[in-house]
Amino acid sequence: MKDTSGAQVLGRTSLKRLGIVLVPTVAVAGVLGVMMANGAIAMSLAISGQTAQMTVGTLHGNGFAQYGGIDHDASYNPSAPKGSDLTPVAVSSFTSATITNGLCQSVTTDLGKLTGGLLGNYTLTLKADSATAQNLVIDLQSLNADEADFTTMNIGTDAGNSGGTPGLFAQTADSATLTGVQQVSNATTAGEFDLTGMSLSIASGSKGCIPATSTGN
Repeated sequence: MKDTSGAQVLGRTSLKRLGIVLVPTVAVAGVLGVMMANGAIAMSLAISGQTAQMTVGTLHGNGFAQYGGIDHDASYNPSAPKGSDLTPVAVSSFTSATITNGLCQSVTTDLGKLTGGLLGNYTLTLKADSATAQNLVIDLQSLNADEADFTTMNIGTDAGNSGGTPGLFAQTADSATLTGVQQVSNATTAGEFDLTGMSLSIASGSKGCIPATSTGN
């Protein structure tokens, strides 16, 4: 398959090392960032400025859409240059998704800001055996997958038909299956996110789910 500047593709497509967002990110705080999203709507989030890493064994999702978007940095300094609070993202959504063969999510935070420098970087890591989600909207910086298979894929559709800004480029598919996923994202919303075999831990250092030598980092 060609990249997003190529012609429209119909039918089943298999890709290697795919650089588009397809996987939900669980924001690590409180209820793990599971926020209500009324379907695949265009999001304009006030983000923290931090990113979360996620690795997934296998993801299968239905009702996929993807288009460009913008997030707003909540830590924006009004004296900074105009537009420096804007973060371009690849917005992707699924109406439903199932994750199997393991999930790992990590966020590294500088706790020195809260302790006057007494503590440094700490990484919060969430793991689960499997998960299911409904009405996912994901704001992504990068994604790599060993393989991605799509059914009835349409490239070059109007984003306005999928919840984005009318006139912008979008791509859609009836379903997608990805294996060996490594993702970095800014934020995610979901109507539901259910985890099986979940564990949560925090440890000093900046070691996340994605190896430092990985292209997904």
